[in-house]
Amino acid sequence: MPALLDDVRFAFQPLFNLNTGGVVAVEALARPHDGSVQDLLRMAFRAGYLANTDVALACRAIRSAADHDFTLPLHVNLLAMTIADKSEHMAPLYAALRDAGRPTANLVIEVGTPYSRAPRHRLVKGLDRLRQDGFKIGLDGVGEGDAPLSLLAEVQPEVVKLDREVVQELVDDPARFALVQGLQHLCEATGSLIVAEGVETEPQLAALRRLGVRLAQGNLLAAAQRRPKINATISTVLSEVNDPEAATKTTTKPLRRKPGPKVTDFLHPATTLPESATSEDVRDVLATQPTVTGVVLVDDDGRPTWTVDRNRFLLAVTGPFGHALHAKREAARLADPPRVIGAGSTAMEMLDVVAHTNRERTNDDLVVVDDDDRCVGVVRVADVVRGIAEMKVEQAAALSPLTRLPGSDSIAREVDRRILSGEIFAVGWLDVDAFKRVNDSVGFAAGDDLIRALGRKLTEGATAFPGIQVGHVGGDDFLVVAGLNEVVPYAAGVLDTPFDAEGHAVTLSLATLVCAAGSVGSYREVSRLLAPLKEHAKSLRGNSWVLGRPGSDHVDVLRGGAHLAVS
Repeated sequence: MPALLDDVRFAFQPLFNLNTGGVVAVEALARPHDGSVQDLLRMAFRAGYLANTDVALACRAIRSAADHDFTLPLHVNLLAMTIADKSEHMAPLYAALRDAGRPTANLVIEVGTPYSRAPRHRLVKGLDRLRQDGFKIGLDGVGEGDAPLSLLAEVQPEVVKLDREVVQELVDDPARFALVQGLQHLCEATGSLIVAEGVETEPQLAALRRLGVRLAQGNLLAAAQRRPKINATISTVLSEVNDPEAATKTTTKPLRRKPGPKVTDFLHPATTLPESATSEDVRDVLATQPTVTGVVLVDDDGRPTWTVDRNRFLLAVTGPFGHALHAKREAARLADPPRVIGAGSTAMEMLDVVAHTNRERTNDDLVVVDDDDRCVGVVRVADVVRGIAEMKVEQAAALSPLTRLPGSDSIAREVDRRILSGEIFAVGWLDVDAFKRVNDSVGFAAGDDLIRALGRKLTEGATAFPGIQVGHVGGDDFLVVAGLNEVVPYAAGVLDTPFDAEGHAVTLSLATLVCAAGSVGSYREVSRLLAPLKEHAKSLRGNSWVLGRPGSDHVDVLRGGAHLAVS
């Protein structure tokens, strides 16, 4: 087997942050001279040397990466069976890291299929041991392989690799889209990040962004090659995907993101050096990595103690006598105290930190730290400002110009989120009775005033109920999503309010569908079930309100007079 390993070379494929367009990590991929790496591992399995061969490949990946001298996190692959095997098999991995000068915290171990052949308790124990030693964990092949979802919940890996087969079917298969929605929801609960593998087309990339997946790799972005493209960007691809028309290429609705972006959505890997590093050490890093905007000096526990801004540092060391004065002395002399922010903070909170800093440091990177104050990366102010601006533009484009309420996409995301969360909730569909007659009798301007007044009432009423979301989906149609204990007092407040158009009284019809956990599967199904309820409500006199439930033909009439006579 050692002779066969001599013929193995490695290609490196970057992982991109879809929000910043930059490379955040690099995966090492084994490329045997003959056949595939799977063929090589099968031969090793038959010979009884699977674990040794698997670890040897990972060690070679680490040493091969060291030849290219990059500090980005490195992803290497190990089988689940190897990790569940004897712990002493992993010893060469530690030696390879020491030889390469790469800390364990800078290595992501991607656990590969099959999982079913690795005893669960031994696999979890092996992963716990690696994590205690500082390694980060990724689970590979999720979505098409045999990775159990319960393992994701138990291990809570830093990274979940979405299988390329799922990505390829994402655009045309609503079921695959829903699968990723559910996986994204699980990962939000565990703190894991999804990496989409095998991104080949722009529609796939657009679908991933709509789902909130922010890390991806694939030939569309950058192919695997012998020399890692650590300075690559995907700004051109992203600018095309951000075209509003791109969203129309898929017919499914995205999972709602949490309010506002988080700082980790814009995370770059930190370029770190020990706090005792000299100015010469910093200069060497900046000279070999032209895209690095600064260096974070950290203590032995990985906590930031100083930050070195690229521009101010180079200005000092390249001036007259700068090199002679500073080269052999501690870089901390030319550094600043770090501006830190917690990994759970929002982008708006970050901008608040920036607003209260000294003007000369406004554009400095902020260091993102975990709960133990260890550095997990940096964020750049320009990325966050651009991201928030894009978000605000998208939000404004989605609002009704008449009522300034969000449209059906926003309500769809909220309904899908509650379905995935297993909540009990209600969806109400409200409109004005005979609205066309209002426009025909008093004019469309008066009709617009009526819609604005109704929109204001719906919005004002919602302020007392934080769980309610209101949308204006066109014309005189409004949708309301509410918790079960909120819908009755909220709806009563709206229906008790008299409305008129130029003095002509109007009435409202409200149809409400109460959805228990598991009773509906999608926003589209909710819409279909509301249609007959709405027809029932419109058949009643005065302000009307009817209530139904999925799977039941029974309709509760909460308001409204007897049925109108049919001529």
